Amino acid sequence: MNKMLLKFSAISQNEAFARTSVAAFILPLSPTLSEINDIKTAVSEAVTNAVVHAYPNRIGDVELSCWYDVDEVHIIVKDYGVGIDNVKLALEPYFSTKKEEERSGIGFTVMSTFMDAVKVDSNVNQGVRVHMTKCLSKNKE
Repeated sequence: MNKMLLKFSAISQNEAFARTSVAAFILPLSPTLSEINDIKTAVSEAVTNAVVHAYPNRIGDVELSCWYDVDEVHIIVKDYGVGIDNVKLALEPYFSTKKEEERSGIGFTVMSTFMDAVKVDSNVNQGVRVHMTKCLSKNKE
């Protein structure tokens, strides 16, 4: 098993850093281009959610951890912000707390589309933890 942990400010410029870091980290597994793009898209959505929603009045931190074993990649994006009071509702497509900012409310839907499993845990005023899992194809050429 190999693992990494990054901590960075919840600002939009760091979204690209996060997705590129995960993509580089998993390269020893020889993922397909499609698998890399799926993972980068999901990480981008998770980090963007933290940037947009976690810290409405300040800039806080986002933690990104990633580990893999054989052909399974685990990624956790965690913040320590305002949290989600109703995770079940937040997981509904098109639900957004920022409709006035023209947010589409499909971040969790996108994550679920590109990853094999997505689990969201939250405590109000303590933050959100998004755990995503991707099983990489075993049929490498």
